[in-house]
Amino acid sequence: MTPNPLTGVLFHWLGGLASASFYVPYRGVRSWSWEIYWLTGGLFSWALAPWFFAALQTQDLLGVLARTPLPVIGWPILFGILWGFGGLGYGLVMRYLGLSLGMAVVLGLCTVFGTLIPPLFAGDFADKLLVTLSGRIILLGIALTLAGIGIVAVAGASKDASLSVAQKTAAVAEFDFRKGIVVAILAGIMSACFAFGLAAGEPIKALSAAAGTGPLWTGLPVLCLVMFGGLLTNVVWCAVLIARNRSASQWIGQGQALGAPLARNFALCALAGVAWYFQFFFYTMGESQMGSLGFSSWTLHMASIIIFGTLWGFALREWKDAGAGVRALVWAGIGVLILATIVIGYGNRLAAE
Repeated sequence: MTPNPLTGVLFHWLGGLASASFYVPYRGVRSWSWEIYWLTGGLFSWALAPWFFAALQTQDLLGVLARTPLPVIGWPILFGILWGFGGLGYGLVMRYLGLSLGMAVVLGLCTVFGTLIPPLFAGDFADKLLVTLSGRIILLGIALTLAGIGIVAVAGASKDASLSVAQKTAAVAEFDFRKGIVVAILAGIMSACFAFGLAAGEPIKALSAAAGTGPLWTGLPVLCLVMFGGLLTNVVWCAVLIARNRSASQWIGQGQALGAPLARNFALCALAGVAWYFQFFFYTMGESQMGSLGFSSWTLHMASIIIFGTLWGFALREWKDAGAGVRALVWAGIGVLILATIVIGYGNRLAAE
């Protein structure tokens, strides 16, 4: 199957839509503490969905992993553990900054680290980006991505400066710009480890392909390992919070959750968890279509999440009290991000010719 970069861009946009949408179901959860609904949804995204879809779409999943050398198994898990800290921060950022502004800051840093470090680490940064026309066009697309992210972030800061405390909390209940920015910076740096985990798992993709797995699905076994690492981090932290807050009884409708709609809460958390997983499901499919310039997948993925996340922010009226100039600035940033994905896609197309 010959790689098709345009198909890859489409898959990355689907992944971005899934990622930008995952937190929306959590907004409907009632009477559960953050650690309860975050861990419930996380069990679907980090434990159940990865193994289910990998077993469904790949050949000899357990055999492939059994034939993989231990160091190759260990690196994706380690990077997954580090990514787990970013995932924890990501959830907190949504609480403090809302969907649109939170995503812009977190994913801006993810874009820089996740796109540029893998080719630097592999030693082929110059060959892929500086020497060829397609590489230079992709660099232009990355620069446009950063510019678009910066515009959206400036709009968010302008919104924060112009609104009263009551207006901020009406849009985002726990709005806290300073705390949110600090957590977002840390989350953005750690979240980039996901891209490193996928790169470290390249030998597993080759073994899966040799076992008969189609090219679209060879990345799914690697996802199982990276997300297992993320599971470990999140389980430990949520367990600490559950013990501290004595919130475990909420799962059975006791304590603070007395009278909570349990079936609805579990269903919403399952929907959020599966949506969170699908961003990476489509990411691996998109990356398989990008050919030798697969490193640009991370930029496309991040840009599409910010685009759809900002659209969700408007749909959920997070910007309803912002001035017309601020809203125009947000849409300008979105326009630059859309242009960036077109430029990167064009660069990939040139490389494929």
